[in-house]
Amino acid sequence: MSVELVEVVRSGFRECVHRGSVVIVEPDGEPSLALGEVHLPIFPRSTNKPMQAITLLRNGFEPVDEAELAIATASHFGEPDHLALVRRLLDRFGFDENSLECPPDLPMGEQARAEALAGRDRHSAPRKIYMNCSGKHAAMLATCVINGWPTTGYLDPSHPLQQAVTATIADITGEPETDLGIDGCGLPIVPVSLINLARAYAHLATAAPGSPERRVADAIRHHPRVISGTDAPDLETMRATPGLVCKIGADGVHAGALPDGRAFAYKIDDGHDRARMPLTQAILQRMGVEWTEAHTALAGPPVLGGGARVGIIRAIPGAV
Repeated sequence: MSVELVEVVRSGFRECVHRGSVVIVEPDGEPSLALGEVHLPIFPRSTNKPMQAITLLRNGFEPVDEAELAIATASHFGEPDHLALVRRLLDRFGFDENSLECPPDLPMGEQARAEALAGRDRHSAPRKIYMNCSGKHAAMLATCVINGWPTTGYLDPSHPLQQAVTATIADITGEPETDLGIDGCGLPIVPVSLINLARAYAHLATAAPGSPERRVADAIRHHPRVISGTDAPDLETMRATPGLVCKIGADGVHAGALPDGRAFAYKIDDGHDRARMPLTQAILQRMGVEWTEAHTALAGPPVLGGGARVGIIRAIPGAV
């Protein structure tokens, strides 16, 4: 059963509440907080991307630099630096964006989307390279070339690359094998329980320097804007919390870990993004991070009415 976690209070009245499940684990992997259904598998969506990127490194992918590894892990906003990294990766292995098997989309970033619609990138229609998962798809194509695997049909669960991804996620999470889903970008999505997702992020954060796990964690830590975008939740949260590695997923999923191996994962039942930042900050406060003005601002985004603040979105006091 899920629990009440975040509330929206407008002009003194409780307007609505967001329910969900959350777990915090200690460095030994044992939970210090478990609310709701933390042992049942969910679709982690893009919180699985770091483990997909680890698969690529384990199978010979060698990025030019850390930013290229970050774009392979990204849910990017389609901003100019994001597109430049994806194009560089495609060019290096002889592909163009038509080789990507993700669906065409508009940029996820507000400004980038407006500029695309205005034709400032010579296009005003959805494109595959704009899709927030295009960096991951480009790196997957590169890994197929390196291993002599087919570069078409790499979305298929039976493709050698996807078989490797499934094996890697099982190895890192310890999650029992179950039926796969299909993610928004068309790739298979491996279900993972929240407790095992948190433990997986702890493993990334504490892995030995130079290991595939640590390389991915460091790329995320060092390039939070590359893996997200302007004013994105992951960017703002990692800026406020040095050493944190975290990654959002669609439909209200978030997971992250501190350098000492304390980690969290949660799922908001209704998937609403407005619940994400207050809950993440409340979790970090519960985990004992050094609290700053930046955390305070992120923990209580305003509800606006007529351009004025008329309410607040906040974690329910005492819920986390």
